[in-house]
Amino acid sequence: MKKNLVMIFTALLLLILSACGQTASNDNKANDIKTKENDNQNIASLSIHLTNDLLALGITPVGSVVGGELNDFLPHVKDQLKDTKKLGPAKDPDMEALIALDPSVIYIDKATSGEDISKYEDIAPTESFNLDEGTWRDHLKTIGKLVDREQEAEDFIADYETLTNEVKTLADDELGETSKVMAIRVTAKELRVFTTKRPLGPMLFEDLGFKPAAGIEELDSTQPYEVISQEVLPDFDADAIFVVVNSDDKAQTAFKQLEESPIYQGLKAVKNKHVYVVSDQPWLDYSAIGNKLAMEEAKELFTK
Repeated sequence: MKKNLVMIFTALLLLILSACGQTASNDNKANDIKTKENDNQNIASLSIHLTNDLLALGITPVGSVVGGELNDFLPHVKDQLKDTKKLGPAKDPDMEALIALDPSVIYIDKATSGEDISKYEDIAPTESFNLDEGTWRDHLKTIGKLVDREQEAEDFIADYETLTNEVKTLADDELGETSKVMAIRVTAKELRVFTTKRPLGPMLFEDLGFKPAAGIEELDSTQPYEVISQEVLPDFDADAIFVVVNSDDKAQTAFKQLEESPIYQGLKAVKNKHVYVVSDQPWLDYSAIGNKLAMEEAKELFTK
């Protein structure tokens, strides 16, 4: 009887030790992945915005997709990505280059990479982000937790809030607290008005607290912009206008033609010299770095 009890206890002890060993093994694997993910040379990013969130935390991905129109890294971070492999545009990444990198983890944006992430998971563990949910702050915090840089994320956000409050004060002094604002974009082929959605909506109407010009809130907030004709610009009755002009020559020419039109010259914002012309980057880069650089430029605009 005693021998049987000893054998039973021994078997149970072996089972417990085996389970503990398996748990420890799983924990070690998870820690190995996290350690690799923390390594600056092991993350492949298939979103330019996630790439820039990583850079905000001091992490340089081993590979990253590029801006579709530029076919290159965004200009305001290009110098930080000298050692990063270009992986093509987000909607059609270079899978062979991605495989060759042998990353320890891949970051993707659901909007561009789709719901089926199995092809990425076959290469490496994959973190999928829905950048339409939450704000860039939420995305930064999530990444901070993944790479064990939560404090860096909090510090970055705190610095941004301090900067934003400074810009708010300057803007209120120049425009007044009740001013209504809109943002437009001039491209080579069309004129666009931004909605309340990212990339510009959150910064203007939430962070800086500007009131949307007439009709802005009625635009489709699931889309970043709506194409308009210059004839409807007066209908918005904006006290201030942010104008994003593409950097190519045709867009610059289109903007000059717009500036010379009687309709544009008759706008209240134009008459009162409350038009703020900004570049497409970093203003349209809805990431931690993009927003902070844009806010720094806004501070310069209102300081002038």
